[in-house]
Amino acid sequence: MLDNWLKPIKPGKDSPSYEPYQLGSHLLKFEKQLPKLKDVQVALIGAGKAADTVRESLYRLSFPFTALRVADLGNFRKNTVDFMIPAIEELLKANIIPVLIGDIAFLSTASYKAFNQLLHQVSLTVIDRQADLPKQDQPDPSNYLEEILLRQGEKPYHLSLIGCQAHATNPALFAYLEGANFDSIRLGRAKANMEELEPMIRDGDLLTFNLAAIEGPAAPEQPFPSPSGFSLSESCIICRYAGMSDKLKAFNIVGINSKLISQGFTAQTIAQLIWYFLDGVYNRKQDFPVSMDGLIEYIVDLKQLSYQLTFWRSSKSGRWWMQIPFKRGKSLQRHRLVSCSYGDYKKASQGELPERLLHALRKYG
Repeated sequence: MLDNWLKPIKPGKDSPSYEPYQLGSHLLKFEKQLPKLKDVQVALIGAGKAADTVRESLYRLSFPFTALRVADLGNFRKNTVDFMIPAIEELLKANIIPVLIGDIAFLSTASYKAFNQLLHQVSLTVIDRQADLPKQDQPDPSNYLEEILLRQGEKPYHLSLIGCQAHATNPALFAYLEGANFDSIRLGRAKANMEELEPMIRDGDLLTFNLAAIEGPAAPEQPFPSPSGFSLSESCIICRYAGMSDKLKAFNIVGINSKLISQGFTAQTIAQLIWYFLDGVYNRKQDFPVSMDGLIEYIVDLKQLSYQLTFWRSSKSGRWWMQIPFKRGKSLQRHRLVSCSYGDYKKASQGELPERLLHALRKYG
């Protein structure tokens, strides 16, 4: 039972009533007893008091998602990795998307471990300002990527790092990602073409959004706010892309400073990120990997390859995928199509394959 790991929401002394159009009037809430989760698609869970502050802002937002069932399951009883895993795993088994709100070190690791116990070869997307190079000889418990890349029995199938700022990042990290055929896109390039991020995000099973990736003025109550980063509107676009991905099964917002957060910009920022994620989930198109129905096939010959490439376009959403031309095991079927854009298909038709798609092919070369 989930209530073994979760504690209910504590209403404030002056708990407000919500208008019929507001999100607070539509959520199934764990207040006195756990709500029935039949047909629930998204479940919010907090880690620490910061989540309670975010709720105050989130509940006031509108709820135009008529067919979407969302539950707020309160907070974890204990903020440790091993304690959180069973609750996350239970939601994933029930095909409910967990949206976790809290600190970074344990939420990202707990989500990955829970996912890895159910589905091998997890594809992970990280939105962050910087990331540290994993070190075999000097373990750092606060480095969640080190924990995932080096301390687990199984590395991610794929990792996409989005929004990294070159001036704050060890250059060796980019070489490490390149050598592993992982993807990274730096902040400047990401901001210059936000649409380029959509296929990268669509490929992930799990996405972690660190508030450090946002400009400091929009999220000042974080441990180390920076003057540079994604704007709030850009961050909301990223979260909507994540919600719209039929492949994505878990979503984290991390990097909150629980000691500082108040009913200010940061709580409102997080509330808006969650709202746009919900908007994305509400607008899912049920194409790959849910179904191949409505996908239109395109064949491309590249001189530098000894085989043809197959691209697919969804008639439902207009989105594109490239097919990996190798037989894969059953556990990897959800990775057999790599998300791409129409621009990627056009380049391939002209004899040029984008680096990101080359990374996908090199894994099997």
